[in-house]
Formats: sequence, structure tokens, C-alpha cells
Amino acid sequence: MQDGYYTAEVAEYSHGWKEYVTICVMENQIVSVEYNAKNASGFIKSWDMAYMRNMNSVNGTYPNAYTRAYAAQLFKGQGENSVDIVSGASSSGKNFVELSAAVVERAKNGDTSIAVVELDHEE
Repeated sequence: MQDGYYTAEVAEYSHGWKEYVTICVMENQIVSVEYNAKNASGFIKSWDMAYMRNMNSVNGTYPNAYTRAYAAQLFKGQGENSVDIVSGASSSGKNFVELSAAVVERAKNGDTSIAVVELDHEE
């Protein structure tokens, strides 16, 4: 992978949110990973406390927890390992798999343009 910042995002908003993954690569290593979602105004999903409370009570997880778990897996595996889906956040997990593959491919090619990912599955 080539040094730089790389981002992949889904093509469309889903339920008002657009998920994205950004990585920073230095010396052929992923040194940071951010996975989250933003709304049209740029507000970050992990910051939405009402959303967190509602999702946690229904699904047993919430964006600030599962986004960190998925990001940690990409960081630890350096883009080479499969992703373990977090219970209660399987749709986001499927999205993360596709986004992380696209962002790692961008890093391998040194292409810093944003990868726009059309999702292959139903939400």
C-alpha cells in the first residue's frame, strides 16, 4: 500500500446516513482507520445520542461501539483478514466489508480519490 489517506463511501444515503471508511497508510501499513456514517449536513452517526439509546435498547449495540469494533479489525488485519460481523449490526458489517475492500484497493493503487461503492445487498 502507498502512503496517504484513502476513503470509500457508499453511493447512496440509507435511512438518512451515508457510511464511509477512511484509512491512513504510512510505510505500507495502515496506521489509522475511521469507520462511521454522516448525514447530509455532515453530522456523524456515532455522535447521535438518541440514535445510540434507541439502537442499543433494540439491538444491543450502537454506532460508536460497532464502528470501532469493525475499524479495529481492519487495523489489526491490515486489510488482509475477514471481518467478524457484530451481532445487532450485521447490515453495517456487510457495508463495512465492501467499503474496506474498496479503500484497501485504493491504497494499493495509490489512488486518493474517494471510492464510491454501490452496495450489492439489500439493507
